[in-house]
Amino acid sequence: MLSESPIQRRQSRRIYVGDVPIGDGAPIAVQSMTNTSTTDVAATVAQIQALAKAGADLVRVSVPTMDAAEAFKLIKQQSTVPLIADIHFDYRIALKVAEYGVDCLRINPGNIGNEARIRSVVDCAREHNIPIRIGVNGGSLERDLQEKYGEPTGAALVESAMRHVDILQRLNFHDFKVSVKASDVFLAVDAYRLLAKEIEQPLHLGITEAGGARSGAVKSAVGMGMLLAEGIGDTLRVSLAADPVEEIKVGFDILKSLRIRSRGINFIACPSCSRQEFDVIATVNALEQRLEDITTPMDVSIIGCVVNGPGEALISDLGLAGAKNKSGLYIDGERQKERLSNDDLVDALERKIRARVSKQQDSQQIAITQVDADNSQPL
Repeated sequence: MLSESPIQRRQSRRIYVGDVPIGDGAPIAVQSMTNTSTTDVAATVAQIQALAKAGADLVRVSVPTMDAAEAFKLIKQQSTVPLIADIHFDYRIALKVAEYGVDCLRINPGNIGNEARIRSVVDCAREHNIPIRIGVNGGSLERDLQEKYGEPTGAALVESAMRHVDILQRLNFHDFKVSVKASDVFLAVDAYRLLAKEIEQPLHLGITEAGGARSGAVKSAVGMGMLLAEGIGDTLRVSLAADPVEEIKVGFDILKSLRIRSRGINFIACPSCSRQEFDVIATVNALEQRLEDITTPMDVSIIGCVVNGPGEALISDLGLAGAKNKSGLYIDGERQKERLSNDDLVDALERKIRARVSKQQDSQQIAITQVDADNSQPL
């Protein structure tokens, strides 16, 4: 029920990865990367399907060998989301996956050989309408830049990126996006801020090698949150040493917290204290697990007492304010006559939430049907 995000997005060029628009005000795409062996087609497809179910807009797949490229052909045939091929050094792999229908190439043009090889990849990408992502990483800067700057800096990352950008622009290829990732939050933020002023292309955000599920999520939220709040960023990946599905969940949580993009339920819950009239933590944890399948955006506040409960409920789609024995229920900011027993909160709230989701979906379908009917009327 809160207003739209006040963030003003950076203006950028629009590109398409498959049917997913990137840049120029398009929704910020959330992506992850498979960590299975690409030659294990079944395992890789299964992971892509799990990522898609979690909401991934794009999935990146490492293709280090020609055998992996042949496996990629089979993987692409079974994928429901656009796939990005991660390729280093061997330009022939890029040509092969382009032939097999890849939706984006993650390469650094300067790393794939001489001018003729670079041109062949770029010409192939142009012919098949395949965008390119240039990916610079603070841990793999060119040796001369390490010597020039002494250590990784924002300026060093941008100089590295611009070397690759200059190659593509010289070849009159402009459908690309760029990332300048680092494991240090301030280094990454500095690099992205500098790069945002240099090019018109979309920026892919990430704090690389961020760490485990908890610490990596925090670092990613801090770093990407700083940039997103400034309007910088068109697609993102949260890099965690964890199940890739968690990367998608955290990515959407970051966007949700900034009111940039919503997917599923946004739970507003108190940390609980001695005033709580029911077990808030257990209630929220149970609902999160039960309602993972819901993709309809909705704000649900679950507050254990009447101090903050009514106030949060007023700005939620559905709210609960804890009280003795039975807690107050709010829908669209209005208190309902019905009260929910504290002994059956999880089941009762799940029913209420699912009923509201169904109602919203029915309303949306009616609106779509009406628009279709209006469009079909003769002029």
